[in-house]
Amino acid sequence: MHIASAGAWIGVDVIVAVLVLTGWFADDVSVRSLAYRALAEFVVWPMLASGLVCLVSGVVLGVGTKWGLVRYWWVAVKLVLNLALCALIVVLLEPGMDAVASYGEELLTASPPASRVETLFFPPAVSLSTLTLATALAVYKPWGRVRRR
Repeated sequence: MHIASAGAWIGVDVIVAVLVLTGWFADDVSVRSLAYRALAEFVVWPMLASGLVCLVSGVVLGVGTKWGLVRYWWVAVKLVLNLALCALIVVLLEPGMDAVASYGEELLTASPPASRVETLFFPPAVSLSTLTLATALAVYKPWGRVRRR
């Protein structure tokens, strides 16, 4: 469940990247409009759901296995990364989706300022980089145990 949800999360992030790039670079304005409207409509909740399933399954694995929840540095770092990404989805990404949807609709009738969607590069870049780091941590398990005093 943990690996599947992490894979789904990465997949949703790749879809976000494709939609953002399509919105920026497609020649046809209707395709660009559709990309922004799809981004606003269909991305946040699958991303958050996969992130929360990944979080909950990771906590269950941490509590129920020898790795522990904060027994090893790599597990603790993955936990913090997951919490941070889920918080960013709720605090920064979701509130801006109405503006992305309206930008997509305005593309069909006017020329809205591109500054409203210029920052859309950051969500997939930050999330994919962070999830790649979390995957590397899970594979290599660096740093050893957290010392308890």
